[in-house]
Formats: sequence, C-alpha cells, structure tokens
Amino acid sequence: MPIPNYQQIMFPLLIFAEDKNEHSIREAIDYVCDHFNLSDVEKRDLLPSGKQPVINNRTGWAKTYLKKAGLLEFTKRSYFKITDKGLEVLKENPDKIDVKYLERFPDFLEFKTLKRGEKRNQVKKISKLRGN
Repeated sequence: MPIPNYQQIMFPLLIFAEDKNEHSIREAIDYVCDHFNLSDVEKRDLLPSGKQPVINNRTGWAKTYLKKAGLLEFTKRSYFKITDKGLEVLKENPDKIDVKYLERFPDFLEFKTLKRGEKRNQVKKISKLRGN
C-alpha cells in the first residue's frame, strides 16, 4: 500500500485519540504506520527536502486540520487530545473524514478562507513588486 495522504490519515488519527488521553505526535505516527501496515522503507521515505519522513509530515497535517475543525486540541508542544466535538463526530460513525467533511465546521471554514485570502494577498504583493 502506498503511503496514505493526510486526508486518509484523519479518521484513523481521530479514532486513535478516542480514549480521551493526551497523546504525542510520535505515538500518533507509530499508530498510523501500524494502521496502514507501512513497511520500514515506507516509514523512512523522506520528503523531497530530505529533512522529514513523508508519513510524519502527513500525520502532522492531518492533526493540524483536525485541530482547525475543533476535533482535536493541542495540549502542549507536540501533544494533543480529542475534544467533545471530536467524540461527537466519532459517534456519527462517518465513512471517512476529509477536507470536504471538515467544511461543515465554521472554525475550519474560517481557517480555509483565511488561508486562501493570505495566498491572494501574497500574489497581489508579488504583482506590485513586479510592477504589474
């Protein structure tokens, strides 16, 4: 199986946190690797920058997106736990959790809109610098 993308990691990551305990990102990465039966080679596969394993990066992004939707909360650096909203989502037993699913949460929509707005502002700044 290829290394899952961050959207494929979201639901298993939320299930991992269902116990309401505080978890480290390292524990989460280990869980995701086991859940998707990743080989040692896949676990070591690095991003093009060569600075971080792909699975670590994708698990981190899944965690961030779940946090932006209010399903996880960061408790301290590199640690997180599930929120009441996250537990409610698990009770719904969705088929999957992806960006489209997260768009039902106002906090996530605000994050997504802000992200898009920042990109537009960067493009405008670059255009001005170039004299366009």
